[in-house]
Amino acid sequence: MTNSVVNKAIADASQVFATPMEVVEAADLSREEKIKILKNWELDARRLVSSGDENMAQERGPGRSRLPEVQAALRALDVAPAAST
Repeated sequence: MTNSVVNKAIADASQVFATPMEVVEAADLSREEKIKILKNWELDARRLVSSGDENMAQERGPGRSRLPEVQAALRALDVAPAAST
């Protein structure tokens, strides 16, 4: 994976990967890159949940929060997901 694709994945993982587990399974990424991508995806997912809680984004379907999937992917890498706030 080229540096530009890695940087794109770090900025918006859903534009590069269909699911968080695809990040875990990507053979051409280092463990550190996978963690960075998933941590940013987790932050984005938390923001989506938060905005939904505030009735700002009531998306369901493809735009839904992937927080549980991202947390499972982080656990697959033996990384603790961020604590809920």
